[in-house]
Amino acid sequence: MKVIQRDDIVAEPLPGRVLQRAIGRNSASGSEKMTVSFCRYSAESGPMEPHNHAEETVVILDARNGWVRKGPAKDDLPEKVDLRAGTILHFEELEWHVFQYGEGGFIDAVCIYGQVDNIRPEDIAAEANR
Repeated sequence: MKVIQRDDIVAEPLPGRVLQRAIGRNSASGSEKMTVSFCRYSAESGPMEPHNHAEETVVILDARNGWVRKGPAKDDLPEKVDLRAGTILHFEELEWHVFQYGEGGFIDAVCIYGQVDNIRPEDIAAEANR
């Protein structure tokens, strides 16, 4: 068993969020079968672009004035769900979504994938450019 403390994981600023890679490729604990990361969405990282990717489960650890939008297309995200600690979101593969927040708001979450490939927009773009 490997024990990982969030405070010991490097915080990686990405467009729209700060990512801490806990389990998976290039993570605090290596795995070729699963990916688990901490994510923080706030004004510090700027707005997130709507995106889709592999099937994902997101556990909300804490949130203030934060929500997620989802829908059938990048520019059509009509469903809004306000977030609070303890909410679990299960996104289907390629389901369009975006995390957002209002003035002074934030979302702190754990993101879980049952795979290590094509799980983040940046990873998908990097793979396409290889």
